Amino acid sequence: MSRSRVPDIVVGRLPIYLRTLHQLEDTGYTFTSSQELGKRIGISSAQIRKDLAHFGEFGKQGTGYEVKYLQEQIAKILNVDQDWSVALVGFGDLGQALSRYSGFARKGFHIDVVFDQDPQKIGKKYHEVTIYDFEELAKIVSSQGIKLAIIAVPGFAAQDVAEKLVEAGVRAILNYAPVKLFVDEGVRVEYIDPIAHLQQMSFYLT
Repeated sequence: MSRSRVPDIVVGRLPIYLRTLHQLEDTGYTFTSSQELGKRIGISSAQIRKDLAHFGEFGKQGTGYEVKYLQEQIAKILNVDQDWSVALVGFGDLGQALSRYSGFARKGFHIDVVFDQDPQKIGKKYHEVTIYDFEELAKIVSSQGIKLAIIAVPGFAAQDVAEKLVEAGVRAILNYAPVKLFVDEGVRVEYIDPIAHLQQMSFYLT
């Protein structure tokens, strides 16, 4: 099936399947089943089988799924069987916290370049990564062929940053700014808004 025809909600569950398979492997599982995966994730076994069927046949009747093999196949589907260079735009409190987070690199996403507008930060190195002037973004991102970026700037600046990233060749953006971005068709944007999630959660506290 064409990737464009796979529902977003299915793609969104694949990383959860991959994480769960890693956990199973770490606890000594060689094989697993859709029932076991469903129990650990909290969805039906039928849904798991339906999701995986978008991409092929990975299990065997009576034996289930080989954990290592299914990990490898989902990693290929998600294109995380390779390392990715990531550009981070914004080096305030949030940007600094993101750059310190080692989980990105452990999963193959390396923040290799950082951009900011603060003259006191530009030119300095932070954990071996140089902080560049935002004005150099187009040249550096384009020359390094970077396709992934993280936006960690105030909301009023995010749209301009997104446009410059797309012009430089970025095709996927993780946006922490609390605004909707308008980008070219074919550019993928994912949003993380902790405040909105907290506000949603607080609804249930009364």
